[in-house]
Amino acid sequence: MPTVEKAARTNAGLASELRVSVMRLRRRLASERHPDNELSIATMAVLGCLNRFGECTVGELARRERVQPPSMTRTVNCLVDGGYASRRPHETDGRQVVVALTDKGRETLRADRARRDAWLSRRLTDLTAEERAVLRAAAPLIQRLAEED
Repeated sequence: MPTVEKAARTNAGLASELRVSVMRLRRRLASERHPDNELSIATMAVLGCLNRFGECTVGELARRERVQPPSMTRTVNCLVDGGYASRRPHETDGRQVVVALTDKGRETLRADRARRDAWLSRRLTDLTAEERAVLRAAAPLIQRLAEED
């Protein structure tokens, strides 16, 4: 079985290793969620989007999260019903609604992130300073890859 370093020498090998590593880290971070948090990872991502970008229409949220508008409408309904988000009519387009984060949504997101960040922070202390420097350099690149079409 090839090592990660050997497999990652080609673009195809690097792509494969990154895909597997990112997915495993995602699953591991998901397992660190608070057991009382009834919201799915996808629903939490919508709260994160609202936190990052502010009020958004359902269409904007769907584009940002790469889902179909009907799916986002269901997610928004769940968030509004649970008190995590609010919606109001769009000022100029009566066909649209604007979705905003509520205090409950913001606190739920904060607590969820704090728990997972604490786990990852503890894991980072196990790495050398040089390894952490590599991750600091890689983090913006991974973010850019995730956001590009």
